[in-house]
Amino acid sequence: MLKRPKINASVSPKGSLETLSQREVQQLRETGSGSVYRLFRQCALAILNTGSHSDNAKTILEAYPDFEVKIHQQDRGIRLELINAPADAFVDGEMIASTREMLFSALRDIVYTQSELENKRIDLDSSEGITDYVFHLLRNARTLRTGVEPKMVVCWGGHSISTEEYKYTKKVGHELGLRGLDICTGCGPGVMKGPMKGATISHAKQRNLKGRYLGLTEPGIIAAEAPNPIVNELVILPDIEKRLEAFVRVGHGIIIFPGGAGTAEEFLYLLGILTHPDNQDLPFPVILTGPKSASTYLQQLHDFIGATLGEAAQQRYSMIVNDPAEVARQMHIGIREVERFRRERNDAFHFNWLLKIDESFQHPFEPTHDAMASLNLTREQPLHHLAANLRRAFSGIVAGNVKENGIRLIEEHGPYEIRGEATIMRPLDRLLQAFVEQHRMKLPGGSAYEPCYRVID
Repeated sequence: MLKRPKINASVSPKGSLETLSQREVQQLRETGSGSVYRLFRQCALAILNTGSHSDNAKTILEAYPDFEVKIHQQDRGIRLELINAPADAFVDGEMIASTREMLFSALRDIVYTQSELENKRIDLDSSEGITDYVFHLLRNARTLRTGVEPKMVVCWGGHSISTEEYKYTKKVGHELGLRGLDICTGCGPGVMKGPMKGATISHAKQRNLKGRYLGLTEPGIIAAEAPNPIVNELVILPDIEKRLEAFVRVGHGIIIFPGGAGTAEEFLYLLGILTHPDNQDLPFPVILTGPKSASTYLQQLHDFIGATLGEAAQQRYSMIVNDPAEVARQMHIGIREVERFRRERNDAFHFNWLLKIDESFQHPFEPTHDAMASLNLTREQPLHHLAANLRRAFSGIVAGNVKENGIRLIEEHGPYEIRGEATIMRPLDRLLQAFVEQHRMKLPGGSAYEPCYRVID
């Protein structure tokens, strides 16, 4: 294995984290079997690897087996002692400012999540309780800004995309920024970075010094996709379901760019929510877009939605090919409609309380081999339930591709088996095969992609 430069250092927060209690510090200082400590260590290592070209959590963890992070309580706050940390996170011995901010954001979120879970008032058995939990996590991270007009655009898409597709996302981000819109992504590379990079330039042109670049992630993802350095607000949600709910609660519109299994998971999650009868009249602009070279991909994804969820789902989004300015114009118009709708109903701008999210989209899905094989992928269920189960299938593929636990399960037991009706399985198999052929499953380079799944009808 290639030897990587390491460094020992001591860092303190810059007003981004209040003093921790002695109990909270003790939780994080646990070693060996301490799950909270292991979680923070994993997230910290990923953040310190910002800029890494790996999308394999297991590989990153194995590259720094002797990395340690120690938490010290001081009279004036806390201090982190880093041992054998990646040297790329430092310049002349000083940690890069954005890296330090994100490091303490991770500490903040992990400590608060743990303390909230131990609070008996948290109700994770009801839909309302889960939404309330997501609200508290975002409020603690100071993500929710009351009184600010709607302007947060969520951008979804792949981390493994072509250079042309990446440049296109920057152009769209630039057009969004010119119109005063902020960007929210999953905070990693590829599509998660491009729109933010484009918006930084247009925000500078418009002398917008308060541009927001919000990154929402979760521990299993951040370990494989380190945050990009443009992110100026990082929030780590406890699992993929809470992360997805955070996206649709804080976002005022969503743009879907080319991607792979993770993008399909997000798209199905969104369409499953928007096709729920209670959300029929709720405005929520959604645009599927990409450069001309991605037109085949966009059509394949559109066809898959039509073949599985039907025309009702297709009507909840528009498709725009190779026109960044038009994407931004339509998104801006759509967000103004969102603002009008919420004013009429006295709904908050900063958190979409009116959006109905069924419990099937909120409870964590653990992609074991049995769980994947048992998914109900038939048409004998409401449309939004089918979307939820298709979302879980893609979630399992993402886990098998890039998450440490998923990779280990595939190594031990072989590929997942995904079963269902032929009219659903065949379009699914065609789409997944297209992802493989277009190299959308993994970052370029390294060994050829080995599917972590088998589709059976």
